Amino acid sequence: MKPIVENKARESLFLSSLPRESVKTILEQSTECHFTHGETLFLQGDPANSIYIVIHGWVKLYRIAANGSEAVVGVFTGGQSFGEALALRHEVYPVAAESVTDSHVLKLPTRVLTDMIRSDPEIAISMLAATFHHLHALVLQLEQIKALSGAQRVAEFLVELCPVTEGACTVTLPYDKVLIAGHLGMKPESLSRAFAKLRKFGVNVRQNHAAIGDVELLHSYATGEDELRLRKSV
Repeated sequence: MKPIVENKARESLFLSSLPRESVKTILEQSTECHFTHGETLFLQGDPANSIYIVIHGWVKLYRIAANGSEAVVGVFTGGQSFGEALALRHEVYPVAAESVTDSHVLKLPTRVLTDMIRSDPEIAISMLAATFHHLHALVLQLEQIKALSGAQRVAEFLVELCPVTEGACTVTLPYDKVLIAGHLGMKPESLSRAFAKLRKFGVNVRQNHAAIGDVELLHSYATGEDELRLRKSV
């Protein structure tokens, strides 16, 4: 395994708190997988026999509702993991996973982790931490859908992509706008209206790039802070 792959895996919430020897054992028995855009990692209802760590690219988790519509549950990128709790309970995946870009993923077999937990309880604690993190992220996502406007949700999404906390920058949208809309609990047409509304806050979107004139201003709008200052600034 290349050092860059191992280092990215070690950065994941799942592995970062484990002793180096435990991580080494896990990585030695994991499989590197490469997926192309649109390729399926697993389907809803498949046996949950592996944990996944994304090294590079983006992977979405989604469910198909009774009416056939797709509900995006989460989107994961480099250094993030998913499937921890389900894999150890030997259940089935309640969601499907699809690579939304070309991606590089580590697949960790459940049997290896089950054996290690019996001799090293720290691994179980690490998995609980990762599971809590996923739950917390879902709670925040629901909170945003209920408390923030569509434009504010889009603003927060853009701010999270920014490499700086103030000044101007340009970010690349990591996946297509239909998926962004689904991830933010919006319809594609609502996303387009939100991008249009954000122009007055210095955001200009062209294809898959978003130029942001003032990251701090956009963050203030996203969080609903200092609305008076924002109105004076535009």
